[in-house]
Amino acid sequence: MSMAPAITTEPALTLPVLDRFGRPLRSLRVSVTDRCNLRCAYCMPEPQYAWLKREEILHFEEIAELVEIFSQLGVDNVRLTGGEPLLRHGLARLIRMLAANERLRELSLTTNGLLLAGQAQSLRDAGLTRVTVSLDTLRPDRFRSLAHRDGLPEVLAGIAAARRAGFAHLKLNTVIMRGFNEDELGALLELGRDLGAEVRFIEYMDVGGATRWSMEQVFSRDEMLASLERRYGAIERLAPEEVSAPATRFRLRDGTTFGIISSTTHPFCRACDRARLTPDGLWLLCLYARDGVNLKATLRSGAGRDQIAATIAQAWSARRDRGAEERQALHARGVLFPVEDLRRNPHLEMHTRGG
Repeated sequence: MSMAPAITTEPALTLPVLDRFGRPLRSLRVSVTDRCNLRCAYCMPEPQYAWLKREEILHFEEIAELVEIFSQLGVDNVRLTGGEPLLRHGLARLIRMLAANERLRELSLTTNGLLLAGQAQSLRDAGLTRVTVSLDTLRPDRFRSLAHRDGLPEVLAGIAAARRAGFAHLKLNTVIMRGFNEDELGALLELGRDLGAEVRFIEYMDVGGATRWSMEQVFSRDEMLASLERRYGAIERLAPEEVSAPATRFRLRDGTTFGIISSTTHPFCRACDRARLTPDGLWLLCLYARDGVNLKATLRSGAGRDQIAATIAQAWSARRDRGAEERQALHARGVLFPVEDLRRNPHLEMHTRGG
């Protein structure tokens, strides 16, 4: 008597999926393009770059499918990044697709703001819940020096358009570099207060294409607070909105709140719940990671959702990444990736893996 073959299935996944340090998979940064219309000194300081091939870029339907799978594993916060994400044609269509995913608690976007004025309303109408605009200086000459083009009026117009479109939780990201813009802390903070936006000061980080980074250029969180206290008096440290939030939040006496992301001097690796998906589908488990998981290859091979979910869960369960802590512990700390490595592998670039 012949016996029927045994039926094998993937084991049921236990949620939440935790890594080796007990960190859940909750936040996904999705870079939709490696192209950018600025050349900021802390991200893209070199004259030439290697770009991803157009045919390798994920289609919107593929991004939505991967986000759906990630959300089944516990991801409820998706941020669209780049490069400059507003350079991706028809981005509102992708946002509409992602907004239909009821598991997502937040769907946000980080932009340099140059193209925001013309797209803010359509992004809001499509279902985007939050916008973060990068703004590193209020001086046109410094903007030009940093980004290698003019554009400050366009960025400010984009911020105003986002407010008119109804984005209630607008944030401004500012990378602070010693010798460049540390004297603008107060001006940027007051602009944020006047606009109803919360400023996030970011320590200069040695990630991706920061080929001219040095520790001497890092203006630390402690130095930022000391500078602001001299101007505004005592500053109150606030309880975190979430345990895994990258920014430590503070409040001035007049009620103005702001945050500082201090990954260089005060890493938050032990609470980090975020990963990154490059425009061509490489999944990176840490901002400092050299390698990732090629989810595009798995997806385009015809693998089903259960198989892709099992691949993601297995990789996350084995995750030990704590890149910022390891970098902080180095006795001699230089750039993360030399130029020759970046030219051989564009996935190492920040404009590819997303901020």
